[in-house]
Amino acid sequence: MPTWRSSFKIPEGKEAVMVRATLREQPISPKAAVELCRELKGKMLEKAKRYLEDVKAKKRSVPYKRYNRKVGHRKDIGGPGRYPVKAATYFLRLLENLENNAEYKGLDPSRLRIIHACALKGRKLVKYVPRAFGRADPVVQTYVTVEMVAEEV
Repeated sequence: MPTWRSSFKIPEGKEAVMVRATLREQPISPKAAVELCRELKGKMLEKAKRYLEDVKAKKRSVPYKRYNRKVGHRKDIGGPGRYPVKAATYFLRLLENLENNAEYKGLDPSRLRIIHACALKGRKLVKYVPRAFGRADPVVQTYVTVEMVAEEV
């Protein structure tokens, strides 16, 4: 079995008020995951879930600040943005997991604030698609690991 480490160390004495959840090696776009993590950090848990539901329904867009080359502007944010529906679906699952972990620890989910959210590139799965004249083209699927830590406020 592999041993998993986290990029965020919970400080001594804070274990009772902090909770962690992780998605390991999911087929999400790394760029969308980074932008969603940046947008969710600092939000309360309920607000983050409502935001992701709106992104999934394409009512609100996610501002793209780092990976914004050739990205169309959106009226609601006044700049480049997209609707990463697939990534929002996986992030909703992660927030549900975070909420369940908090309830298991005895924390109040309505008082949780996301203090750490990061997306890390995982491994790449390479497949080959046959082409004409005996050639083959690679198709690369990148997996992403997403970590979130919330603190009871």
